[in-house]
Amino acid sequence: MVRICITGGFGFLGWHTACRLRALHGIEPVRLGRADVADPRRLAAAVSASDVVLHLAGVNRAEEPTAVEQGNINLADALAAALRASPRPVDVVYANSVHASLDNPYGRGKARAATLLADAARSTGGSFADVLLPNLFGEHGRAHYNSFVATFAAEVARGGSPVVTADREVGLLHVQQAAAALLDSVGDDEQRVVEGEPHLISGVLASLQATHALYAGRGEVPPLTTPFEVDLFNTYRAASFPQMWPVAPTVHADNRGALVEAVRSHGGTGQAFVSTTLPGMVRGDHYHLRKVERFMVVHGTAEIRLRRLLHDEVVSFTVTGSSPAYVDMPTLWVHNIRNIGDDELVTMFWSDQLLDPRDPDQYAERVDTT
Repeated sequence: MVRICITGGFGFLGWHTACRLRALHGIEPVRLGRADVADPRRLAAAVSASDVVLHLAGVNRAEEPTAVEQGNINLADALAAALRASPRPVDVVYANSVHASLDNPYGRGKARAATLLADAARSTGGSFADVLLPNLFGEHGRAHYNSFVATFAAEVARGGSPVVTADREVGLLHVQQAAAALLDSVGDDEQRVVEGEPHLISGVLASLQATHALYAGRGEVPPLTTPFEVDLFNTYRAASFPQMWPVAPTVHADNRGALVEAVRSHGGTGQAFVSTTLPGMVRGDHYHLRKVERFMVVHGTAEIRLRRLLHDEVVSFTVTGSSPAYVDMPTLWVHNIRNIGDDELVTMFWSDQLLDPRDPDQYAERVDTT
């Protein structure tokens, strides 16, 4: 199995790339943080033990503009030294930017880093793939750092009213697609430009605000008719989790009994099913890359547990059919549901996708890591 090392492995793109490697390729990469890259011996040891280095570490913003330029150059310098110290060739894939051609601190720093890494990789017999990425967005981006989408999603999710100060069209790419492009470039020795999908900044904000109006407190699912709509919705859901869960729908009761609305979807496909679970039994223990999924207990008592992939902290909700409530499973969170009651558990599940047995978007992993 190929051995992969990721610089910037705990950042936004690094985490998503590690998740994709785990889900689709069964590979556990070595993830390096800033302290690892700053330590020449640790960095050299990691690079020497790898077949491929994905260089995702970078500096996007700093108080001093020169720190952005020099920061990206310094990171490349450190990796170049480790590549030259390796006893064998190592292939490099560089997460560059479409802004590398601009004459500003960020562009100059990213362009110079590409030159340094290309020279080091090729001089030792390795390949160098220079992947130019557009503006990235997706689940768990850092507000005010990774992208304006992350900032808008965080502010809208907590009920804020962000303002667009300079509207323009921006090419946007979901971070999982960026990770796919990087992994597809392993072994290539060329430059590759990945195009983003053009969207007005104001249009992105309007979509997030419309989603918030439907979803927050009401749990209504907005139209999910395009991949971009699904990706933007999952970005918003990550920003709203776990604080808005569980959601208790309105109970309509009369002399016949009670009725609750489980899902109201405003567009796209959907599939619902019901399961029974015996006392003490568990369902789930998996995660999804793109699927929107809802659990609603209609009889019995359950504990729903979730853990963000490649993290340790577990979020837990107790829900019961006597007080109907539902919880949506965010993408890239491992989840399960356990019957903690004394009688049979009846749960309704809904997802936005029709099940495709050839591509179920379901990856096995236990919530409990002990």
